[in-house]
Amino acid sequence: MKILIAADMEGITGVVAGEQVTPGHHEYGRFRSLMTHDVNAAISGAFDAGADEVVVSDGHWDERNILIEELDSRARLNSGTPAPFSMVQGIDAGVDGVMFVGYHARSGTQNAVLDHTWSTTRIADLYLNGIVVGEIGLNAALCSHYGAPVLMISGDQSACAEAVNLLGPLETAIVKQATGRTAAECLPPQRTFGRIYDAAQASVQRLVSGSAPPLWIVAAPVTVAIEFKRSDQADGAALLPGAMRVSGRRVEGTVPDMPAAYRAFRALAGLARE
Repeated sequence: MKILIAADMEGITGVVAGEQVTPGHHEYGRFRSLMTHDVNAAISGAFDAGADEVVVSDGHWDERNILIEELDSRARLNSGTPAPFSMVQGIDAGVDGVMFVGYHARSGTQNAVLDHTWSTTRIADLYLNGIVVGEIGLNAALCSHYGAPVLMISGDQSACAEAVNLLGPLETAIVKQATGRTAAECLPPQRTFGRIYDAAQASVQRLVSGSAPPLWIVAAPVTVAIEFKRSDQADGAALLPGAMRVSGRRVEGTVPDMPAAYRAFRALAGLARE
């Protein structure tokens, strides 16, 4: 049984501010270690529940955040960018289930630490077939295309609620209670390790027993639409062949399936100016 752990950083233990997750800032190194700590909790829970193989995909910033020297030696790490499937790199290599560790809520969510969708400066909203999603929904849809359900999530209460509301009754590990975009009541790592471990272990046990959450299938063909924050960002995105300018800030395109939708989203976002 193979588990993919897709890790982001804004939902990691103790994170409440952008400086803590930004390379070059003096606090970043400390939170790289805490990110690795949270991922290790999920790895331990997965193996103890019967996983045979665990692959970790580093999904924050330039995807070089997890400290491999501190990573549980039983796991393997996808690191570096660009990778074809970015935050869930490796999903197309025969995965049985996926865990989202350190995830955050989508752009515009109230009481959610560092809420955003892919980019704080470019994207206001993302839609798949008319359904507004954040990174949770985008990545879950790609995982589901490859037959791998999302089993658990860790992050603040808003990220966990977003995942449950969209994907169904998956396991959750709430590591902080957000009281604003840059404020939260945080649990220390000695306590969050146990929460993440328990959720990961329970989620794999459910997978083994046949009671994993359902797949979240986005019907093909897939229409990807982005509402950008500024019109000049839509100017750039509209240069992508096949893209259609719907309004001053909105660009969309229809593609055959979710892998193509994932790539189209990344291309549209990449063509938009900061």
